[in-house]
Amino acid sequence: MDANQKELRNPFGMDTDCENCPELCGPRDRVVHGYGDVGGEFLVVGTRPSATAEANGIPFTGAGAGERVQSIFADLGFVRSAPDATEPDVQNIFFTNLTRCRHPKREPTDREVETCEPFLNAEIRMINPQIIVPVGERPLRELAVAYTTRRPDSFDIDAEHATTIRGRGFELVPMKEPSEMTDTEADAFREHMRENVLSRDYRQTKGRQSR
Repeated sequence: MDANQKELRNPFGMDTDCENCPELCGPRDRVVHGYGDVGGEFLVVGTRPSATAEANGIPFTGAGAGERVQSIFADLGFVRSAPDATEPDVQNIFFTNLTRCRHPKREPTDREVETCEPFLNAEIRMINPQIIVPVGERPLRELAVAYTTRRPDSFDIDAEHATTIRGRGFELVPMKEPSEMTDTEADAFREHMRENVLSRDYRQTKGRQSR
């Protein structure tokens, strides 16, 4: 699997006709893989595509939660386009989800998250990020299982929001679900990123000095 950085959309050429979850093949409109800079040091992971993200084919786009996330990362210098862009102009960041298909009436099952795990694992391996931003409780707990020494049930997104958690080879900076995040909590995330992540040499997390 080779990256094609001429494309921000699904740059690793992952299967867009995946049929590994039969219950999703009918309800979904399309498979939505990751989007962004394959050399990015920051990786943002949600649970599943929103309805608008599914329509756009790009994670974290569309009115509401998508625009809020894009706005936050634009303020931090990672997004150079308007928050409502359907194909954001991004740098040093990659957006993806635990699952690549959306069921319009329910959240992903544990089996669907497990079935989609190889897609996310491949993106993590190939991007090799310094910082992972799990958006919401479920991504935080799923990533905790694989990449921290803490028990998944020890994590609470309300308590962990806008903090830094040491992982295996990188750090986690959790964010609450955008639809549940207050303006004060959004500001706290921006401040934590500026004061505790971007203000230091986060590359030391993995001992790398450059990409």
